[in-house]
Amino acid sequence: MARGTAEPRGGTSAPLTPHPDRLLPSGAAERAIARRLLDSIGDLPLVSPHGHVDPALLAADRPFTDPASLLVTPDHYVTRLLHAHGIPLQGLGLGAEPAPPREVWRAFCAHWHLFLGTASRQWLEAELHDVLDVAVQPCAANADDLFDEITARLAEPGMRPRALYEAFDIAVLATTDDPADDLRHHRALAADPTWRGRVVPTFRPDRYLDATSDDWPRALDELAEASGIDTGTYRGTIRALEARRDFFRANGATATDHGARDARAEFLPEDAAARLFRQVRTGAAGPAEAGALSRQLLGEMARMSAEDGLVMALHTGVLRDHHRSTTTRFGPDTGHDIPVRAEFTRALRPVLERFGTHPRFRTVVFTVDETTFSRELAPLAGFYPSVYLGAPWWFLDAPRAMRRFRDAVVETAGFHRTAGFVDDTRGFCSIPARHDTARRIDAAHLAGLVAEHVLGEDDAARVLRDLHDRQPRTAFRL
Repeated sequence: MARGTAEPRGGTSAPLTPHPDRLLPSGAAERAIARRLLDSIGDLPLVSPHGHVDPALLAADRPFTDPASLLVTPDHYVTRLLHAHGIPLQGLGLGAEPAPPREVWRAFCAHWHLFLGTASRQWLEAELHDVLDVAVQPCAANADDLFDEITARLAEPGMRPRALYEAFDIAVLATTDDPADDLRHHRALAADPTWRGRVVPTFRPDRYLDATSDDWPRALDELAEASGIDTGTYRGTIRALEARRDFFRANGATATDHGARDARAEFLPEDAAARLFRQVRTGAAGPAEAGALSRQLLGEMARMSAEDGLVMALHTGVLRDHHRSTTTRFGPDTGHDIPVRAEFTRALRPVLERFGTHPRFRTVVFTVDETTFSRELAPLAGFYPSVYLGAPWWFLDAPRAMRRFRDAVVETAGFHRTAGFVDDTRGFCSIPARHDTARRIDAAHLAGLVAEHVLGEDDAARVLRDLHDRQPRTAFRL
């Protein structure tokens, strides 16, 4: 069978043909401008300053095994929506007794239509068409044919992770890593003379800062083992976190990432912080005190960033693991982190009063509450040199939400107080698709400004290049 045909037994499939002008303006004049702008950055490599690709993927460079394990099971954007339509998560390859990959793929193909209108559909179409050379849309009738075709394609040398890294033209890829991680895969890549890419770790200390979690004492024990420093005291815990940050920096890290419940931080005197730590660590305090300690530890992270220069990325405003029984059975990051109302003006004030104009401190603030874009975040970034606006994230990394972000923040903060685009993905092959979406949205936005004579086309071209190269490198110190 010719590559990309996968005609089902006993029927035909609809063609898979992503439109070359997708997401560009519908008006002919603006669309022509957007096309030219998009073409002007065709030579730019991809800068991925925040994501969740496992570095072991590139260190080991083993072939991907099948389309379900590549496109479905690791992508909670995909599994969450299928789960909403009644497909159990174990049927999508998750849990202790997952369905076999072929059955997962059959379920995905049979429900392909459920993704119509979603951002995921656009990414999936691009992955299938542009990366895997698939020319027909998945459906129940062609599921097995597509599974076999894609599996064979994945066995080709050009589809191994390192080959794809080069084919995607990725300049730098940041991973997200536990502070206790020994970073063996990052170190193996750095020591490999055949590896020409750049993969950097990101320090993600949530487990060690959330004193409200039942897992917190065990996490501190792991931190002590990794650092060789006793975490039985407040000062010891702070020293251990500082030591691990130093280790990450020595292995290429430029940023930390924080999935805190909100952006509030506290700065207690050390003796008061030590007493609070002792009470919480010994179980002599309640939830309010544990929350206060969590905010204190977040404040320590800001202080450390001002000292060591690691950029402090804040991903807040999400109630994580909303369905507790699903978390218990399938673990975190399985699609039910749900947005809540966020507040930044008062929450960030303690940090910004101390470090907002500090030459080494830098923070990139993300939110899933788009009501804060123009009311709070753009004004903050429009004053503080340390504050960059993170790209729309989680439920907002969809085309229309990305347009609303530009409309909401640019008139107040300009383009150059934003941090470019982050793909925030666990699906390796979705990286170019997500970046392509962002580039198209920004080209369309800028084309509108050119058509309205707000910007000249030369200025718009420079801005577009900055947004997808200079801004993420600057904001994340890459």
